[in-house]
Amino acid sequence: MTIGAVEGEDPYIFGWVIDATRLSDGRIVVADYGSMEMRVFDGTSGTHLATWGGVGEGPGEFEELNAVERLPGDSVVAWGWPLRIAVFDPDGNFVRGSLLERQAETTVGLRPIMPVAAMDEGSILASVHPAHIDTLVVELWDGEGELRTPLGSHLSHEPRTWVEGLNRTQAFGWSLKLSPWGDLAVVTASERYEIRAFAKDGTLARIVRMDHVPRPPTQAHVEAYVEEAARSAIPEALAEMMGGNLEEMREESRREHRLVPVAEHFPAFGSVMSDRTGHLWVEEYELAGEEMDGVLWTVFDPDGHVLGFVETPEELTIYEIGEDYLLGRVVDELEVDYVQLWALERVGG
Repeated sequence: MTIGAVEGEDPYIFGWVIDATRLSDGRIVVADYGSMEMRVFDGTSGTHLATWGGVGEGPGEFEELNAVERLPGDSVVAWGWPLRIAVFDPDGNFVRGSLLERQAETTVGLRPIMPVAAMDEGSILASVHPAHIDTLVVELWDGEGELRTPLGSHLSHEPRTWVEGLNRTQAFGWSLKLSPWGDLAVVTASERYEIRAFAKDGTLARIVRMDHVPRPPTQAHVEAYVEEAARSAIPEALAEMMGGNLEEMREESRREHRLVPVAEHFPAFGSVMSDRTGHLWVEEYELAGEEMDGVLWTVFDPDGHVLGFVETPEELTIYEIGEDYLLGRVVDELEVDYVQLWALERVGG
């Protein structure tokens, strides 16, 4: 099913779909950053049913809406800026909310600790945002945003390097990945194929390793990275807006990206996310210049055993994986956002 339109009634026109979740009765709740609203749609027909939240400083309102997730009992939690969380009942009534004031000392001073994901039992995995931070403080909160368990400080990425006054990460560098995994919290670096998961009391509860041979980038990989980075940094619309020559601007961007240090090896994997059945999905790292048509995932069962591979559509940004569905966002050639629901069939023992 696809929800969204280029023209039509306002609820079907999204400014920027930032997140989505599906309730147990099939209803789909979409967080739209353009309107700061949570729009609720029928899970079969895609018909708009209700709109929750909106722009403001009142209860259940946001100046910036960044995420929406389902809690036990079909309550819905949302968070955004200013740093606050808001919980709604299944009918969209505001239940409770709180401002988030937790901060951590980092290498560049105090930085706010922000929600990352809701755990299955209703607690919240939280961390300092990784931008320009070498060490991340990771925590588990209760549903009110209060500290439940500290999960320690962890290196967030490959060492950064100053290049022409800019603080740059290494090309193909590893980074720290955070995700729920059933009742565990994954806090693990993609430097090697080792998934580390912590229990609610803060102890390291599980380590899962896969055989993986580190692969060094070649010059062809570096050139592919440089070209991709330049196209991303200088889209045609930006060059037109600035009145510059597209190719000249991209060539300058290529020059800058060629100065960025290159990691010794590619990361062992791309990203991690948990599904509603307690399985962990680990995205295979896609090499620059060797892109596949889809996205390949290795799926681990709740005990950490490999079940096999799943390939998902390249254009689908996945927000949630259920027992029999994938829920995510696609963008068409006109830069219009849509929410899509894909069927997922689980077979085998």
